Amino acid sequence: MTKERATDPELLEFRQLQLFDALYTTRSVTRAAESLAQSQPTVSIGLGRLREQLRDPLFVRTPSGMQPTPQADAMIGQVREILESLRRLSAFEPTFVAASAQRRFRVCMTDASHITLLPQLLAHVRAAAPNVRLDAARIDGNTAQSLETGEADIALGYIPWLESGIYQQTLFPQDWVCLVNVRHPRIGRTLTLDIYKSEAHVEIVGGTGAQVLETALHARRVRRRVALQLPGFLGLYAILSTTDLIATLPRHIAETLARLARLKVYPCPLAIPMFTVKQHWHARYHHDAGNRWLRNAIASLFLQHTPRGAG
Repeated sequence: MTKERATDPELLEFRQLQLFDALYTTRSVTRAAESLAQSQPTVSIGLGRLREQLRDPLFVRTPSGMQPTPQADAMIGQVREILESLRRLSAFEPTFVAASAQRRFRVCMTDASHITLLPQLLAHVRAAAPNVRLDAARIDGNTAQSLETGEADIALGYIPWLESGIYQQTLFPQDWVCLVNVRHPRIGRTLTLDIYKSEAHVEIVGGTGAQVLETALHARRVRRRVALQLPGFLGLYAILSTTDLIATLPRHIAETLARLARLKVYPCPLAIPMFTVKQHWHARYHHDAGNRWLRNAIASLFLQHTPRGAG
């Protein structure tokens, strides 16, 4: 007598997993159909097949909507993991062809970099990769996590607190200078320390290098007479070009602002430690073709010496 084998369970398809996720999210056949661009009868038929295959009602109609059963609650985590894995596989690009690529890159940077670096980077990307989008994001305490999760691709600037798992490449050094109105009534050829102490200042509290400046001032026992405090560099050139205030800031942003208005750059009359601007990326994306392209683009624009390449 031949023993019959049990029939193998039918495998769920991608569209069925999408339907399950949509129903779980919306708790409504109508809204699930809208999110999937399907008709309501199609979704109802699909739900019926899911119930039959999984031998469970999955979603029960209540006054507050289609509520999931315990089995549906237990399944949703795995269903969403499978869907995300399939999306990643569908979007996988073994190579990055800049001319035809359609991708968004998010670069974390300070507002100073919005003025000094972003215009050049944007011009390069638009010329080489016209369908690529750039998003500028802030540098903050979540930057490391953003790089790890892929929410951000690159962090660009002076970011000494980034920890393990982060690659970095030095781009250029930054020293400190003073920026003033070219017609400043009390500053001639030289900005001396005595003049520096006696004049009124703009204090920039934003930017990742601000603590470097404050530590140096404290060590030299130099207390500035601050007349205006700003959170960043936005509007600074307009303030300086219409007042006799002094701003102490990194050379790159100072020289950029000096070209935008009638401002003059002076060597800083006290010693302030230099720092380096770097690009940072997470080890998870070290071999990602698009990330490599972006790193090499940044290096080609801003690298001021010739160490190892970015990739």
